[in-house]
Amino acid sequence: QVQLVESGGGLVQAGGSLRLSCAVSGRTFTGVSMGWFRQAPGKEREFVAGISRDATRTSYADSVKGRFTISRDNAKSTVYLQMNSLKPEDTAAYSCAADWRFATEEVTTTGTGYRYWGQGTQVTVSS
Repeated sequence: QVQLVESGGGLVQAGGSLRLSCAVSGRTFTGVSMGWFRQAPGKEREFVAGISRDATRTSYADSVKGRFTISRDNAKSTVYLQMNSLKPEDTAAYSCAADWRFATEEVTTTGTGYRYWGQGTQVTVSS
């Protein structure tokens, strides 16, 4: 059974940093494409960042480019989202997503493309 468990959320002041982690279990991590999404109250879920199976390609939402970095550690079966220069508008519930059906270098930016999801971790940025 595939499980995704996020951690690392919390309350931070504007300009601060957080690193989110998503630990994957139940299936071989090296074959999985991963993504981070977020949803703020009253808003639709939006894509934040994604990384291909072989980590050669990444993709970011325009709103986080230059501030957020997605990475993966295959030895730990974990994907990370380093978030710097946080803004109040980054406040949301962040969820990781995974799937094994994509091509090696493919990055999927749509939520409907992923079949496996974590429960989410809350990030709150105060002004």
